[in-house]
Amino acid sequence: MRITNRIHFRNLQGDIFGGITAAIIALPMALAFGVASGAGALAGLWGAVLVGFFAALFGGTPTLISEPTGPMTVVMTAVIANLTATAGTEKGMAMAFTVVMMAGVFQIIMGTLRLGRYVTLMPYTVVSGFMSGIGFILVILQLAPFLGQDSPSGGILGTIQDIPDLIRDIQPGETALAVLTVTILVVQPFLLQSAPSNVKKFFPPPQLIALVIGTVVALVVFPEMGDIRRIGEIPQALPTLQVPTFSAAEFQTMLINALVLAMLGCIDALLTSVVADSLTRSQHNSNKELIGQGLGNLASGLCGGIAGAGATMGTVVNIQTGARTAISGLTRALILLVVILGAASLTAWIPMAVLAGIALKVGIDIIDWGFLKRAHKVSIKGAMIMYGVIILTVFVDLIVAVGVGVFVANLLTIERLSKLQAKDVKTITDADDAIQMTPEEKELIDQTDGRILLFHLSGPMIFGVSKAISRQQNAMADHDVLIVDLSDVPHLGVTSSLAIENSIQEAIDKGRQVFIVGATGQIKRRLEKLGILSMLPAHNLHVDRTEALRQAVAVVKRYELPANGILSTAYPTQSDDVAISN
Repeated sequence: MRITNRIHFRNLQGDIFGGITAAIIALPMALAFGVASGAGALAGLWGAVLVGFFAALFGGTPTLISEPTGPMTVVMTAVIANLTATAGTEKGMAMAFTVVMMAGVFQIIMGTLRLGRYVTLMPYTVVSGFMSGIGFILVILQLAPFLGQDSPSGGILGTIQDIPDLIRDIQPGETALAVLTVTILVVQPFLLQSAPSNVKKFFPPPQLIALVIGTVVALVVFPEMGDIRRIGEIPQALPTLQVPTFSAAEFQTMLINALVLAMLGCIDALLTSVVADSLTRSQHNSNKELIGQGLGNLASGLCGGIAGAGATMGTVVNIQTGARTAISGLTRALILLVVILGAASLTAWIPMAVLAGIALKVGIDIIDWGFLKRAHKVSIKGAMIMYGVIILTVFVDLIVAVGVGVFVANLLTIERLSKLQAKDVKTITDADDAIQMTPEEKELIDQTDGRILLFHLSGPMIFGVSKAISRQQNAMADHDVLIVDLSDVPHLGVTSSLAIENSIQEAIDKGRQVFIVGATGQIKRRLEKLGILSMLPAHNLHVDRTEALRQAVAVVKRYELPANGILSTAYPTQSDDVAISN
């Protein structure tokens, strides 16, 4: 794979066509997400333009299309609802755009600190539960506009509680338009499955077709503007710069919301970057991408746009239509800018119900139905984590859901790894088949009739293995020489190091000789920093296990038959600094 984000003109036709196609897809989605967030259609359009432009220009994934997405819209909806409720509509909206700016700054900081590779290091059960929870939230939030009514206060819980009233007051005309929209979004891809590839390539995306057909039907059936709820005319002008607005009472809430937006945007963008890598056989620069995403969100917030991130659907279509460089993303942003400045008045007749249908279908698609249906077959514990994350995401808080999910998943993973690694903590007193030994090593260990204990560790010694190491101390009671073999240990954690230190100290306190084998590189440095190596004479530290066994056998034979011929069990202590040779 190659790492690239250079802008060149060798693929100009493919990049321009990809940008045009991505812009066609972005237009209805930006309108739908802008309205769904509560900031308005214009905020969605400016978010699509600015996040897309700056992420393409400064990001680390050449073909990534960035714009308002379903997950980011869900968070923006909550941010706008909370801040406008507590600070008033005008000040609350200004504070919401400030949160978008803060999220962009956090993303820039994360990219500068090179934290990109750590952002997506979370179990799939958590990612799946989190994204599915966001999908359910988006679906629930669209129920009211889908039924032709304004969204009730109280967010998710308020909407769920008001479902009986929403059904009772249903507006048949608007609901019919929403159902028509969803039907088109479902049926068109199904009808195109058997169509030739060249037809698929030039056929308009279903979102645009649904937007156009829904608007035309509404104009025919409801010719008067007041008959149904519509977007209304969007100002054809450059955006008004938003002054960062803070409130001492709401600053903590704004900070947390910005962190949630930043983290969600990072996850969304980098996961989409991985998809882009697989399609283009290239490799993105995750830290550079975070900086680009941050600059995009910072600019979007300054200009009154909602937050955005890498969009999987737009990115895939962009690549499939020939895009290979960031020119495609820049082209897409410029086309949307022309629409805002030159054709924004055409959006006045678009029904709100059509946008609700588009957003509701996005929410349904975000839900990980494939994994939901088979998670319990793969792992009961994994399924419980996923369901728990979904519930926390929908009814509690997004960041709490991710935090709890990652914490529980990591605990279970550590437990499994610890059990597996515990099997590689072995005490050996004879030449059995527990580990692979040379014929000479087998002969040496058999000569002492079990008086040498070989303590063999293998694999990464994470902190969960320390219990297994401590349990082996009981096996040392009837032995006189301890050999700690670390030859097959690539990583030694602090907790396991301290457990080994306790075993060595206990052996020394009982007057036994201790040898350490294979402590090199990181393992040796760790033991030196903890002062464990200084507990032993230099000649008791070996790289070769055979040599350690030879010296241990010499120790046993030297002290088992004193000059008077009486068998002694008194062995030299570690203070005996006389080298024992063969």
